Amino acid sequence: MNAVFPGSFDPITSGHMDVLTRAVKIFDHVTVTVMHNARKQGRHLFTLDERLTILREATAHFGNVSVDTFGGLLVDYMARQPDSVILRGLRAVSDYEYELQIAHLNRQIGNAETVFIMAATRWSFVSSSMVREIASYGGDVSEMVPRASASALRRKHEDVYAEREAGQISAG
Repeated sequence: MNAVFPGSFDPITSGHMDVLTRAVKIFDHVTVTVMHNARKQGRHLFTLDERLTILREATAHFGNVSVDTFGGLLVDYMARQPDSVILRGLRAVSDYEYELQIAHLNRQIGNAETVFIMAATRWSFVSSSMVREIASYGGDVSEMVPRASASALRRKHEDVYAEREAGQISAG
């Protein structure tokens, strides 16, 4: 059995990595799929190519993980993935309520099954949007994201990080 782990991954977080680390022990193969939506163009911090690069670097140590991308309905992508289920990570009850609706819809319109893995409690508060905001102010996100994401965030906000570090050096 294989799994498809879809998301925007803007960027991939330690919570995503936690779910993925456990999933690779359960499934024969996991495809991390960056879903892209033309209507959301310009809303992401990282371009599609940047997200794919970050994901490939962050998942390179897994022998049974690949990275892909798809635009459109997830059920259409799943139709091309024989013997696969949708993998979703959950952080809190609020995630479950939303994901349950989506899982029911995916089964209804595309006969696609969904498997949920709870993120470890220590990652229950971490989201890509929160990480992006902290990084935009030069905050330390190194515990909340894999090294590939932390490096990419630092490059994206290099001026803010440089200013913050200069202020800390002169104040220290």
